[in-house]
Amino acid sequence: MGKNLTKRSEDYSKWYNELVVKADLAENSGVRGCMVIKPYGFAIWEKMQAGLDKMFKETGHENAYFPLFIPKSYLSKEASHVEGFAKECAVVTHYRLKNAEDGSGIIVDPNAKLEEELIVRPTSETIIWDTFRKWIQSYRDLPLLINQWANVVRWEMRTRLFLRTTEFLWQEGHTAHVTEKEAIDEAETILHLYADFAENHMAVPVIKGVKTESERFAGAVETYCIEALMQDGKALQAGTSHFLGQNFAKAFDVKFASKEGKQEYVWATSWGVSTRLMGALIMTHSDDNGLVLPPKLAPIQVVIVPIYKGLEQLDAISEKVDPLVKELRAKGYSVKFDNRDTHKPGFKFNEYELKGVPVRLAIGQRDMENGTYEVARRDTLEKETVPMDEVVSKIEFLMEDIQKNIYTKAFEYRQAHITEVDSYEEFKKVLEAKGGFIAAHWDGTIATEDRIKEETKATIRCIPFESTAVEGKCMVTGEPSKQRVLFAKAY
Repeated sequence: MGKNLTKRSEDYSKWYNELVVKADLAENSGVRGCMVIKPYGFAIWEKMQAGLDKMFKETGHENAYFPLFIPKSYLSKEASHVEGFAKECAVVTHYRLKNAEDGSGIIVDPNAKLEEELIVRPTSETIIWDTFRKWIQSYRDLPLLINQWANVVRWEMRTRLFLRTTEFLWQEGHTAHVTEKEAIDEAETILHLYADFAENHMAVPVIKGVKTESERFAGAVETYCIEALMQDGKALQAGTSHFLGQNFAKAFDVKFASKEGKQEYVWATSWGVSTRLMGALIMTHSDDNGLVLPPKLAPIQVVIVPIYKGLEQLDAISEKVDPLVKELRAKGYSVKFDNRDTHKPGFKFNEYELKGVPVRLAIGQRDMENGTYEVARRDTLEKETVPMDEVVSKIEFLMEDIQKNIYTKAFEYRQAHITEVDSYEEFKKVLEAKGGFIAAHWDGTIATEDRIKEETKATIRCIPFESTAVEGKCMVTGEPSKQRVLFAKAY
């Protein structure tokens, strides 16, 4: 199974596209801009879902499901929301097809026009807030903490597997609260939850902060974000959490009776992460040999490859390996014993290296005689010979060590690619020569932000929380600036 991947240093974008396809994660579909997520790719997404879902439920959230179709009138109730999504909406106008009278094929039945067009959900705030109005009557009904796992459609002209597709999978949380503070606390809690998941499950270091006014979610008062840095020096927004104020409550007339008996509007949040996290995972860790997966998200954590001549040797190896497979599975590890006789060991080694399996064991006749396994780790490609009675403890060690090592490697790369600049000329030079995050002073105006974006293609990724808020002067206008913000080119 020759990998023949384009090297990252030659063409990072091509390397990424080839890797997604060759590692059996996803492929383009017959529908323009949409993808087929293949079983191996979906297995990673399922592990992401399971990890996040557990965290949501531990913080009191419940799953529900809302319609895919949203009446057009709903979307228009919140002005900034509709403005933010109008250009990306897919619209259903008819409900029936029929055979053309001239026999040329199927056509839309002109007599089956909907009285009101339906929008294929780009996000669910409107349909959910119309529902919340029925669910919320009193302060006793609050907080209402709802999440849904769903697909959404945002019409895209330029698409890339996982990173930007017309249809994608995600979770979206929607919550309602008695007070402003409770809602802000919820939005911040979720942001920290996302950061925890990114760093401790995905092994992707992130920077937490808030978006600028022009980068906020449509209809939000404040948008909190986690930003990650890919190996090509571009940033990727890995998750967002929004404090919506009372905008949607007022648009959909969602009120509750307070303890004092007054009718008040609720305070709201929404938040989400998507299959874009798959892109972040791939681009943060993988190398020219293929995927590098963190053990916590790898569909196969340990693969065992037998090296044998004839069925008799295979039977003997299988007998020796079987108890190990059972022991590892009992400890919660996902293990595969690849005894296929249709592929040679070298092919299998290549395949599992390409697919990013964290630990590979090999066992042949000589290993049987010596009572050993050859153990290879995917992150460093190092191999060693390990006695059979020590292999379980070795695997347990490697599961933790690989998880830590790939995080450390990504963290060190990111730290080495955060550059402070004070002048616009220096900013442009660093952006082209080095990339990464650039910490610079900005005067806080949309005009300056737009100018920088137009002239350099760099955007303000976030105003970081953990910033030493040292005042300075905007690198472009020289006007006062309260703190440095992080710029980067981004996906």
